[in-house]
This record gives sequence, structure tokens and C-alpha cells, in this order.
Amino acid sequence: MNPVTPNQTSPGGTAGTPAAAAPATGAAAGAAAGTGAAAGQGAVPVHASATGTAPTFSPLYQQIKALITQSLQSGEWKPGEMIPSEVELANRYKVSQGTVRKAIDELAADNLVMRRQGKGTFVSTHHEARAHIRFLRLRPDEGQPHYPESRFLEVKRLRAPADVARLLDLKSGDATVYIKRVQSFDGVPTIVEELWLPGLLFKGLTAERLSEYKGPMYGLFESEFGTRMIRADEKVRAVLAGAEDAALLHVEAGVPLLSAERVSFTYGDKPVELRRGLYLTARHHYQNDLN
Repeated sequence: MNPVTPNQTSPGGTAGTPAAAAPATGAAAGAAAGTGAAAGQGAVPVHASATGTAPTFSPLYQQIKALITQSLQSGEWKPGEMIPSEVELANRYKVSQGTVRKAIDELAADNLVMRRQGKGTFVSTHHEARAHIRFLRLRPDEGQPHYPESRFLEVKRLRAPADVARLLDLKSGDATVYIKRVQSFDGVPTIVEELWLPGLLFKGLTAERLSEYKGPMYGLFESEFGTRMIRADEKVRAVLAGAEDAALLHVEAGVPLLSAERVSFTYGDKPVELRRGLYLTARHHYQNDLN
């Protein structure tokens, strides 16, 4: 895509859910060493500073959150599965149930797990109905949000250009999967997207497989390639449609479009997708909930 940027554009922003906490030292190990984890103390020393003058402290619930995240990342509890109860996790990590509850509250806020009243806590999955539009911020001006239909124009393996490699934390020239598609709402072309994926993670991803899969693309990535999108950084700006993209969207060249560049991350804050999209906003708007 080669949109023409106006002389003056709105400044870009970022969107996405908060990142999962990075793995920390084990709370259970701290309890065994007599640090007070078993007694539910609020913080446990993690490591000394570089100068050796003062230790760095991490709240105990954040350490438990990191340990649970490690289990999610390792696949101990798979997407859609119920995780152990708060009591079971408290016994496992030798901490109070309240500490576990606070850790799970943060995991739920990060969309890593989902509480179901009267049933328990489950690992979040992209196959849930609400997850289908979590990363799709384009909303219809009228009616309920729904997932668009996709028409794939290109799916091929390419060497990563320097800018793509930098954003995906790859080396220039590493293998990637390149996807270009047009997405339509109720038969009206609305989005032109280019996606870049690390080639090693997405071996076997073909145009045929993408076309056969009827759910959201992230559901396919999760179930068949073991890659779950946790959060995303997004930059948004106004551009003018170039001739090629205008033809795909059935509009005149020079029509204003919304341009969004998104980098999506999996566990450990590892970038696993670069997505560049052009959005026609004649019947839609970009919505981001801030809290």
C-alpha cells in the first residue's frame, strides 16, 4: 500500500491492552527461604541493585501473576480451559487466597483470563465471541459491530525488509509470511490490509488455509500455530488514498482514509505480527475505550 500523506495529519496514538508482567522470581521459593511469602507479606525482595546498596522489591501478588503467566505461556492451561481455583493456586504457591485473587484480577484486566460467574476462571481465547472484535477498533456508525468478510489477494513467503524486521525483532532478510487482503462489511470493501508474520512461527500458513478457515484470523493463529495475541501497539494517522488502494476500496484516488500500523505481541512481550491497514470511514469510525 502506498497512501499519500497530507501535509498536516492528526498525531498518532497507541491502543491495546496492557502487557503481561514479565516473569519474576518464584513466590513459593521465597516462602521456602523464609521471606514471608507463606504469611502473605506484601513484597518480597527480587534482586539487589547494580550498586548493591538497596534491593528491588516486587509486590507478592505480581510475582504470583508472573508465575501464572509462565504456566499460561508454557501451555499448562490451554486457551479455553479452566485454571485451578484460587484455593488450589494459594496452596500451590504457598500464599494467601487474597494474594492469588489480586493476581487473577490483574490477569483478567489484561485479558489473559476470564472469570465466569459460578463456573470459575478460564484462559482467554480468540474463539470467544467478544474476542472477535477486541482488536478490531473500526465500528459501524449504525448497528452492532461484526467481523468483516475477507478476500485474500496475496499470501507468500518473503524476506523481511529492514523496517519490518525492526518492528518484529527479526534480522533483515529473515523469512516472513506476507498477507494482503481486502475486508468488507455487508459487501462493501472497507479495509485494505498488509500483514507480516515471522516465518518460523507460521510455517505452513497458506492462502488455501486462510480461505478455508471461517473464524477470525487470530483464532487460526491460536489453535493451529500456538500463537496468541496478548496486546498491541497501534499508530493512527490520516492519509489520502493512492490509486491502487482506491481501486480496491471502490473510491476515487485522493479520498481521505484512516491509516493504522499495529504491532501485536504474545507472551513475554514478543512481537509476532505487523499489520498495516487503510480504513474507509464513510460508514464507520475508529473507537478506543480509555480507562
